[in-house]
Amino acid sequence: MSTPPPGKAGALVEQVSSNGFCTGCGACESIAGSDTITMRMSRGGWLRPVVLKPPSGQAEAVIADVCPGLKVEHEQITPGHHAVWGPLRQVRAGHATDAELRRQGSSGGGISAIANYLLESDRVSFVAQIAVSGTDPLANELQISRSRDDVLHAAGSRYAPSAPLSRLQDVLALEQPFAFVGKPCDVAALRRYAAHDKRLNTHLVCAISFMCAGIPSIKGTHELLRKLGTSPEQVRAFRYRGDGWPGMARAITNDGQTFETDYNSSWGTVLNRHLQFRCKICPDGTGEFADIVCADAWYGKDGYPDFTEREGRSLILSRTDLGEEIVSQAITRGAIEAEYIPVEEIARMQPYQVNRKQVVWGRRLAARMARGSAPHYVNLGLVRAALSARPVSALRDALGTYRRAKGEPQ
Repeated sequence: MSTPPPGKAGALVEQVSSNGFCTGCGACESIAGSDTITMRMSRGGWLRPVVLKPPSGQAEAVIADVCPGLKVEHEQITPGHHAVWGPLRQVRAGHATDAELRRQGSSGGGISAIANYLLESDRVSFVAQIAVSGTDPLANELQISRSRDDVLHAAGSRYAPSAPLSRLQDVLALEQPFAFVGKPCDVAALRRYAAHDKRLNTHLVCAISFMCAGIPSIKGTHELLRKLGTSPEQVRAFRYRGDGWPGMARAITNDGQTFETDYNSSWGTVLNRHLQFRCKICPDGTGEFADIVCADAWYGKDGYPDFTEREGRSLILSRTDLGEEIVSQAITRGAIEAEYIPVEEIARMQPYQVNRKQVVWGRRLAARMARGSAPHYVNLGLVRAALSARPVSALRDALGTYRRAKGEPQ
């Protein structure tokens, strides 16, 4: 994609959205200002930018550099860059020592424990992270967490659209040291934006992410609720996971009834069928731009993850020297219990992410052929990963992406 010609300000944002490449991160709203671009729920059930008035040329240029629907790029491939898993310092499996954080978190409470450690050690004044909206039990909002109770409130996966970067200006205006927790695409955009707003280099202490399989439309949640036997209008509280590992999808209605189903049924048969198109050509489901990444350290069964309920366990990757320092100190201070594991174990715990990295080069090419453009992915090791895939399977996958790109609503 290229920057639109003069006089077409705002066209770039609209083009990213109409082509189906928008991740819904909200960076464009913070860059241009909410009076110029605002994030709203689309008819498809995803958060998308709405251009209220033409942004300035400067704002458009920054958006063109930051937007993960246009570009995802490592400046260079550094030593220790794994073909599938990206930059790595250390690989561990473990869990929060705080029993409540471990249970309420989706995968052993790794992110919650690290966030709480950063707060309690005064390394940060707050953690900017997504939590359930205070006005809509199905919606997400950015939460400024300043205590363990705040972190606990945000614990657990939220398989619905979120735009944490739409409030980035509010976060930076606080002028306090903070940690950010977001999706891999959110963190990638945050890193790019740091080149344009030096306040990030001053105040951002740590960027934390998680392995992501994609963002479902809110319509996926609505379908799940109907399958459970209730409706969005009747729900007063809802969680996708947690309160166990992997935990149940659970809805509580206004009249006090509880409806629930297991993770394999909620994610595996409903929610993952509603992913936005950009997620299907995502080059970074593993948070390569973060300092620290956590994920489910699934136990294997017949080559596949075993979703039997048990005590939560987190896969913990430190990607930078800073990330490794923080993880090591969190272990030393007793916030986390963890042990080193071989890099090869990641593939057994997260086989989906291996396949995803192997096929994304072909998927991006197919999307470009079908829609005339595609995001630029640079220094992500995609060709190397593609060469490790089975050629017939990769070709079949690319053809499927081409058909979807032609047929799916954008």
